[in-house]
Order: sequence, then C-alpha cells, then structure tokens
Amino acid sequence: MARGDRTDEDRRSHLRPWAALPLAGPGVDRAAERRSEVGLLDHLLHDPATRVLAVREGRFRVSDAGALVLRPPEPDDATRLSVFLGEGEFPGSDGKAAYVGVVDPTAPADDWAGVRSVATTLATADASLVATLTALANWHAAHGFCPRCGAATEPAHAGWLRRCVADDSPHFPRTDPAVIMTVVDDDDRLLLARGRGFTTAGMSVLAGFVEPGESLAAAVAREVHEEVGLSVDQVEYLGDQPWPFPSSLMVGFRAHATSTALSLQDDEIESARWFTRAELVADLEAGVLAISGRLSIARRLIEEWFGGPIAAPEATLRR
Repeated sequence: MARGDRTDEDRRSHLRPWAALPLAGPGVDRAAERRSEVGLLDHLLHDPATRVLAVREGRFRVSDAGALVLRPPEPDDATRLSVFLGEGEFPGSDGKAAYVGVVDPTAPADDWAGVRSVATTLATADASLVATLTALANWHAAHGFCPRCGAATEPAHAGWLRRCVADDSPHFPRTDPAVIMTVVDDDDRLLLARGRGFTTAGMSVLAGFVEPGESLAAAVAREVHEEVGLSVDQVEYLGDQPWPFPSSLMVGFRAHATSTALSLQDDEIESARWFTRAELVADLEAGVLAISGRLSIARRLIEEWFGGPIAAPEATLRR
C-alpha cells in the first residue's frame, strides 16, 4: 500500500490524467453529423460490416479474454430499440466500422456481465461504448411518454431523440450533473462518511446532485454543509466521469474545510470522521473500513489525497 509521504503536487500528478478513469476515456468517433441521415439505422442494420453491441437489463457479453463482444446485425435487430453509437477502426473492417447499440430483450443475459463488474477491465473505447449505451437505454426506458401532453414518444435521430406522436415535440437525452468531493482540513486530514445505503464497513467521500440555478462550486459548498455541517472554501476541480446509473455526470472536486466539528444529516449520513493517512491505512488493514471501488471517481479522489493507489476492500451498496 502506498504511503502518503509526497508533496501535494506529487500526489496530484501521480494520478493524472483523469481521463484514465473507468468510463471516462475517449471512445469511438460519435459521428453526430450522421444521426440525421434518413434511414441510417435501417441501412446499418442490413450491413454485415456493422458492429452491434447488444444490451439486456444493463448487461453485456464479454469474452473469456475480457473483451467486449460485438456481433454483426441480426434480422430481429430491425424491430428492436437501436442507437447509432459512432464509427471507429475495427479489426477486419475496410476502414471505419459503424457501431450500433441494440436493446435485445431476448439475449441470454445469465452469462453476461453488468457494467460495474467489467468497466475497470475493458479497453477504453469498449468502456465508453458500454457507458453510452447504458445511459441511452436507461433514458429510452424512462421516457416513453411526452412530458408536455402525455402522448407516446417514438425514437428518432438514430436513437438520440424521442419525438411526441401528438405534438411533434422533440425530447433529448438528459444527463444529471452531480458533484463529488474530498474535504480536507487544516491538518490535511480527509473526511469520509458512511451513507445509509452502505455496507457496515463502507465509507466514501461526499456527493450530491447539482440543483437548478446552482454552479458546481456552490453545489459542493451546499452539499458539504447539508450533509456534515461544514463550511468549505478553495473548491478545486479535479476531474469528471460519466456515471450511467442511470444518467449522471460525476464532477470531482477537492475542498478545504474551514472548521472540523461535524453535524450529520440524519436521513442521509449514518456516520462520518476525519482520517490521517496513517489512520486510514490502519483501519483498512484491520478490516474495519472499506472504501469506494475502482470503478468510481470516488476511489480516485481518495487516492489523489492519499498520494497513490490503495490496495483495500471496496465498499458496496446494499442490494
């Protein structure tokens, strides 16, 4: 386990670039200009060179070697919800291959894997495809009716829009921004908290959704004050990560606490405490503490403060 004996700049540079976060790296060329092409999905789903990524109930097929399995189109794909994901190089293709995501309700998902279990091992482009299709499939499933008039909506624009069948209004996929932050005091101690959904030993950094009319920095200050009663300053952006569970963007910050006395939000926070690096190491090694898994930006934020990677059990939410 790495020890926190480096300077602040050493600790921060060690874990850059933040683009290396799972789900956050560059993916295929989204080729957004093609989404308005008439008959694009119909054409691609009749082209054997198209690479299809199928999803069922948030699960994907992964090979024994840990690679995402992409297949040619099947006849039934034309009747399924599909989304144009973009274009990119693919072994065996002549130039770029088109990628189409398909929600396949008949796929035998028992031996498929959920995003949380494979995202840290997939290639960067594969993880991006999985994150994109997961978020879009979740959005389509939740927006079958027009929020204006209640009529049904239908997919359009190659799966990147839903249009009301009654008033023709367009409805686009939404992403909900959330802030997530390390809070550090004058003694360079880290604040970790246990939400009411965590396992007994689990603790993590604070997080919360951005409210309407609120800046990201203001959301950091509000969430910290609401959840643990602290005021913060020196709010510094560190990195961000798409989080398609179901449709968030996690924006990571580091903030300085101007005081240390905690006042917990009863309905959100079960417990919270300050940690030195030595205390964090000791509790992890004793098995009385678990921290966020490597899929989440939360783990990277903790490691950025700590000074390097941490080998430790991972906190999980109750199922």
